[in-house]
Amino acid sequence: MSRDGRRLTPARLGLPDVLQVGSAGLRGRPTRVVLSALGIAIGIATMIAVVGISATGQAALMRELDRLGTNMLVVRPGQSLIAEEEVKLPKNAVRTVGAIDGVEQAAALGSLDGVHVYRSEHIPKTQTGGIAVQAATESLKETLRGSMAVGTWLNKANGRYPAVVLGHSAAKRLGITDSGQRVWSGGRYHTVVGVLNPLPLAPEVDNSALLGWEGARTRLGFDGHPTAVYERSADDRVTAVQDLLARTVNPQAPHEVEVSDPSEALKAKAVSNEAFSSLLLGLGGVALLVGGVGIANTMIISVLERKHEIGLRRSFGSTRGQIRLQFVVESLMLSGLGGLAGVGLGVLATAVYATTGGMPWTVPAWAMGGGAGATLAIGSLAGLYPAVRAARMSPTLALHAP
Repeated sequence: MSRDGRRLTPARLGLPDVLQVGSAGLRGRPTRVVLSALGIAIGIATMIAVVGISATGQAALMRELDRLGTNMLVVRPGQSLIAEEEVKLPKNAVRTVGAIDGVEQAAALGSLDGVHVYRSEHIPKTQTGGIAVQAATESLKETLRGSMAVGTWLNKANGRYPAVVLGHSAAKRLGITDSGQRVWSGGRYHTVVGVLNPLPLAPEVDNSALLGWEGARTRLGFDGHPTAVYERSADDRVTAVQDLLARTVNPQAPHEVEVSDPSEALKAKAVSNEAFSSLLLGLGGVALLVGGVGIANTMIISVLERKHEIGLRRSFGSTRGQIRLQFVVESLMLSGLGGLAGVGLGVLATAVYATTGGMPWTVPAWAMGGGAGATLAIGSLAGLYPAVRAARMSPTLALHAP
């Protein structure tokens, strides 16, 4: 109350005043501000980078699945009820599979047992490099949606002659970089007419040397039994075709036919990536929590060091609420600086990862919004106790504190 009996009202702090008094402690201790904000920055950067890299990888994987398609099934020999009996697919398996309603494309591979490929005839026969030699039908590349890195694919003309197409990994192991070079297989040299790009849905082709179906039969004694039949069906017919494949290929013993969906491997990879990303998000959350504890510790020390300032402000009429607001705003500014730096670092890490991998990078908006929200929450909680402690200080004791 004033001497004339009127009630005194405290001065109100406008937004510019709040920001000014809240940033006073930060401007006076820049080194401490940087070190304190670093913990928040690391936590936010980790979380943004994990989400961004995961989203980038998922987008690239979905794009790859869209390009390769999820409508391909593979038919392979299964297990016989008699353990010693070898199971083979019928020679006409490609034709019968292609006759199924809904099947749009069909192709096959046939292994040539005992035949290997070498860089030259002087390479020891034991050094096969794990490269398989297989006969391929002319429609295989189109069915697998493959593409040529160099050269051309097998056709009716070159497939009858000593010509070979190498899978991506096989070409690397043999040191083949261009078409026109020669490799030794089956007792004679074959001309490399092409090299395939990687085939994620058919890794067995990547590590193979592929010969024309007819040429392999006439020159290398291929028996004509496919070891894998690949088919593409209409998207709405995949399940129906999958149910019919075994019975169509081998009506007498459908249990001896194995049908698989190679796209499931890529889908499983996506699921495993999500689980790993969740683990890294948890680690980012721990780093964020540690950063929050660091800010709380910094604010408590700031309150202890600024007792005289608090005492002076209280003696000049600042209320406890204004003192609380000052230190909460200071804490929010401190965590906000760390959060802003963390978002920038996380986005930068995502961009670098995507650029080096040749992928279009993406950071979900919810991740950046969530990072900003987490920053504000951490800042509020970290500054609350120090602000309350500062507001409860007695002006007289604060001014007389050593």
